[in-house]
Amino acid sequence: MTNEYTGPILEIDNLSISFFTRKGEIPAVMDFSCAVQPGEALGLVGESGCGKSTVALGVMQDLGENGRVVGGTIRFKGRDLATYSAEELRDLRGSEIAMIYQEPMASLNPAMRVGAQLMEVPMIHQGASKQEARALALEVVNDVKLPDPERILKSYPHQLSGGQQQRIVIAMALMSKPSLLILDEPTTALDVTVEAGIVDLVKGLGEKYGTSMLFISHNLGLVLETCDQLCVMYSGEAVERGSIADVFDDMRHPYTQALFRSIPLPGADKNERPLVAIPGNFPLPNERPQGCNFGPRCDYFQAGICDQGDIAMFPVPDNARHTTRCARFADIDWDAPLKVETETEATDAGRTVLKVDNLRKYYDVPSGHFGGPNRVVKANESLSFEARESETLAIVGESGCGKSTLAKVLMGLEPASEGTAILFDEPVEDIAIDDRGAELVSRLQMVFQNPFDTLNPSIGIGRQIIRALEVFGIGDNDAERHERMLELLDLVKLPREFAERMPRQLSGGQKQRVGIARAFAGDAKLVIADEPVSALDVSVQAAVTDLLMELQRKNKTTLLFISHDLSIVRYLSDRVMVMYLGHVVEIGTTDQVFAPPYHPYTEALLSAVPIADRAIEKQHIVLEGDIPSAMNPPSGCPFQTRCHWKDKVEGNLCETEVPSDRTLANGHKIKCHLSEDMLARMKPVIATKDTEKSD
Repeated sequence: MTNEYTGPILEIDNLSISFFTRKGEIPAVMDFSCAVQPGEALGLVGESGCGKSTVALGVMQDLGENGRVVGGTIRFKGRDLATYSAEELRDLRGSEIAMIYQEPMASLNPAMRVGAQLMEVPMIHQGASKQEARALALEVVNDVKLPDPERILKSYPHQLSGGQQQRIVIAMALMSKPSLLILDEPTTALDVTVEAGIVDLVKGLGEKYGTSMLFISHNLGLVLETCDQLCVMYSGEAVERGSIADVFDDMRHPYTQALFRSIPLPGADKNERPLVAIPGNFPLPNERPQGCNFGPRCDYFQAGICDQGDIAMFPVPDNARHTTRCARFADIDWDAPLKVETETEATDAGRTVLKVDNLRKYYDVPSGHFGGPNRVVKANESLSFEARESETLAIVGESGCGKSTLAKVLMGLEPASEGTAILFDEPVEDIAIDDRGAELVSRLQMVFQNPFDTLNPSIGIGRQIIRALEVFGIGDNDAERHERMLELLDLVKLPREFAERMPRQLSGGQKQRVGIARAFAGDAKLVIADEPVSALDVSVQAAVTDLLMELQRKNKTTLLFISHDLSIVRYLSDRVMVMYLGHVVEIGTTDQVFAPPYHPYTEALLSAVPIADRAIEKQHIVLEGDIPSAMNPPSGCPFQTRCHWKDKVEGNLCETEVPSDRTLANGHKIKCHLSEDMLARMKPVIATKDTEKSD
């Protein structure tokens, strides 16, 4: 099916949106223009707070009581949305324009079965009968590739995984075959493998239904794989627009360039080619500078040019659809190589700090039936590995693979069921956190995923760091601890005056720096970082990652870096441990794990990583199905239910026997039944297009 309308589906012209508060007008979006053609996908990228979601809510005419369009127009299929009545807008939303939000449960009613929620859409918007609506619901559930559609329709949302919930939300959005689909960070909360499946799905459905898309994301790799056109936003303004090829290969705005320099592309090296964080902070809406909004953070700022009046969008010569909001874009040498001012020497790994041997963690779960036997959740299965001084060991895998359970055991939050964990020659697998001495607690610390949840909102920043020093027994008196607190703020590159601030006065990246300061307050020797940058913008990720590396070099810290983002893992880790359903399925140096031969699961993880580089070519491997339950794991190899290599193994070995660890070379181990010959045939998942051609 294709939409018959031939003009632009969406035209936004000089749009300005403000929010009105007690403190007056706060301009959120200014002079914003873009267009989406039929069947086209436009990517909208930029840091948090740049106005991406406000634009989307403006299109939906859902700005709330305080929000208002104060300038410009939004036209849908040629008609100004401001001329629609409230009733016309209700008919338009969900039928002609649909929106998919970041958190799927925000769009689903937890008290209604999935089928009833899907059937509502055609019954309300198209007047369909119950039978017609159910038939259509079954069709779209099949379209979004969910198993056993009849069971799915009878389920409640909480009975589905996050990826399945998001597929239902997509199905709901497509029920009336809309002309425009708005996706606001639709995969941020999902595993990278689930994300790859969702992206593949959205692209396919867009082609099938001829749906135009406005795709909002901070992930440039995801936008590259999904979109035709790209609009980069900064502080409420569009700063660069063009095709994907224009912006990726011929960028003409310093902010776009800075974004690319702050993400770990293949070839980035933490010592020779480190990431470059964008200096300074994002301006608040009521504190924007004169002239160019990006001026205070720009390497090419020139007084008298960049700080004079409003900066217009300029067309790039010889390309009418490529525009930039930079007054100096014609003077800048965009091909000049990046000067690396902070090149560092690689540190050698020292003595073994942590040795884990056959560690298991099982949980007993009530059966749910009176008098029935308890069931067992096998969260960790026979984990064995070592981590050395000054080394970064990355632990990767999907949600539910046992990464965080391992961290809890090491931190003393959970006891091990079997096996040992030797930390600094001391067994810690059964020592609860309350029974650990101050020295052990201070030497083993953790940086958590969400900086918002780790700080007490009613206590000042300085006092929270001093409290950590008191727990670790550092300093003989308040004066010494206060001075040490100020030194820690210096260490994590926060101004000393932040000691008096409350958590609500800090940005996400600044809060994470406070969390890191507390972790290093007691001279930590082993730090477990559990997704420490996943909740942060890409530019802030670069700064926090660089900070962790700098502190590691100074303190010879061992870092266990838990992540599902293989791009950042490739950049900063020395060794990588891949986990699946409680098992270590592969472990080796970063170079070993990122080059064939791989474990089939590692291969699928690498294929799922979105890479913001048009010179890169990837194998296309989308994992079918969800990760099995640790309460009822499959027989044999834990990965056999999703493995596309399984038919290469003779007999039913994969289904009957758990593979043993095999050492391939120089400590590189995998747990797989594939023969040496089959492993040798594996091709690189990620390669440059030139390499592929030369082969």
